[in-house]
Parts: sequence; C-alpha cells; structure tokens
Amino acid sequence: MASILDSVDQRTKLVGENRLELLTFRLRGSQLFAINVFKVQEVQQMPKLNMLPQSNPVVVGVTSVRGLTIPVIDLSSAIGRTPIEQNEAANIIVTEYNRSVQAFLVGGVDRIVNLNWDEIMPPPAASGRSHFLTAITRIEGKIVEIIDVEKVLSQVVSFNTEISEEVKDEDLLAHARGMEVLLVDDSNIAIEQARSTLQQLGLNVLVETDGLKALTLLRKWRDEGIDVNKKLLMVITDAEMPEMDGYRLTTEIRSDPALKDLHVVLHTSLSGAFNNAMAEKVGCNGFLSKFQPDTLAKTIQDRIRERIG
Repeated sequence: MASILDSVDQRTKLVGENRLELLTFRLRGSQLFAINVFKVQEVQQMPKLNMLPQSNPVVVGVTSVRGLTIPVIDLSSAIGRTPIEQNEAANIIVTEYNRSVQAFLVGGVDRIVNLNWDEIMPPPAASGRSHFLTAITRIEGKIVEIIDVEKVLSQVVSFNTEISEEVKDEDLLAHARGMEVLLVDDSNIAIEQARSTLQQLGLNVLVETDGLKALTLLRKWRDEGIDVNKKLLMVITDAEMPEMDGYRLTTEIRSDPALKDLHVVLHTSLSGAFNNAMAEKVGCNGFLSKFQPDTLAKTIQDRIRERIG
C-alpha cells in the first residue's frame, strides 16, 4: 500500500480520465468508509500519542511523522459516532489538506480501489450521517460512505473567509461589480467559504455541485447562442466531485470550440508536488488551495485586470 500512496506517476495517470482511487477503511463495525488516495500520505499502525491540553475534543493527541508533529483526529468521534478504541487494531491515516498535515484515527484499513467518478453518487438525503458525507459508492455490492473531510476539519480549524483590506483593489473592483463566476464544488462547507470570499469582491456567484452539471449548464448557454466567454469571468472548480471531476470538466471545456477559451482555475484541498502538473495536464489556467481568501482574491483581481484591460 505504501508504494501506491507514494507514487505520483500512479496518481497523475488518472487525471483527465474521470477516475479516482479511494482508500477504504472501517471505524467501528463493518461499515466501509473512504477518502481519496490523492489526499493520503501514508498509513500507520496506531502510534503512541502525546496529549494536547485544551484541544478540540475530537483531537486525541499528537504524533511525530517524518519529523513533523501533527494532530490526530478521531474520525469516528468527529462524525458523531462512538470513539475509536486506541489499540493494536487501530490505524492512523496521514493526510494533507489545504497545505496542512493531520492524521485521522480509524479502525481497520481495508484497501485501495480504482473507480470511475460516474460510479460516485451524492449521499441520500435521509442518511443520518449525510452531514459528514460528500458521496457514496458501491464496491462488490457493499455501500461505501465517502467522508467530507473539509466538513470534518471545519469543526477543528476555523477557516477564515475575510479578505485582508490591503489585498482589495477598490478601484478595480468598482469596474467588476456584477461580473459572474461559476463555482463548481460538491462540498457545502467549501461552497459557503468560497461564495463568502467572492461576494466580498462584488461578484455574482453561480453554483453547480458537480462537473457534469456544470458542463451541462455551459453547453446549454452555448446552444442558446450565449457567448459564454463574455458571460463568465471565470470557472472555479473543485477537483473531486461525483459524476465528473474538475480535471475531466476542464478537459471537456478545452475540447469545445465555443468554450475552450474559458478561464478555468482548479480550487481544491489537494496538496502536494504533483498539483501543478495535474492542472497543466488538463489545461487549467491556475491552481489554488482552498480556504486561502487572500490568494483567491488576488487571482480573481488578476483575472479582472485581464478582462477590463
């Protein structure tokens, strides 16, 4: 498993093919859960933890991984279930999100599976844990629940959405009021965060929750005779989404003569050395880590300058 997790080439082969790899695991009991392998650095058997005074209740301690001290979050407790027993059967999954490294305490780690994004479905509205799920899938007839890690982390870390005053170019933004941006993301918490930042810039934010819905909307405008390149300032898309991921969405946009000049920025919690290579492979105009309001604002303003200049 470690060799697969460490292989950049293995991961980048999936880019633009609407495929993903999931690491499946259990918390307590037989239910399978999963997160995207892109986010995983390594898996370890339960290490010795040091307590962290006055920490969030779901943070069970800290440990050292490759010389870095990182918090360990009980994932079962974080999604409202019974805490994980800290014994030899437990494991930690070391992950990197938004340039931050943390570990999730889980039960048994199952395996890595390779799937098409069109096999990934939104969670049913009646699911008791849908608050913390971003999607579900089936593997060998068994339902696998895919955790919305961004939602989990929002409980532990306060994400700031406010743009620093020194970043805003008020004269520039005065010319940009009402410009439209298409935001594509399947995580409610990520949509809320990005929308808050974009609205501070005076932009109208249109939202779709997966790449296929976004592509369908773009093609609908195209077929209605709308010049989509003039209508939209830019498309800001997540990477991981049910039905169609952000890489495939960008690939489809670039292959359509009427859409190919759209400014597309990948906005994702994925971190690591392979990000820029993945974005460039499918023709994205840029890459941004999520929950960085000043960086997002600077990118938007640079694009506005291009538009009005």
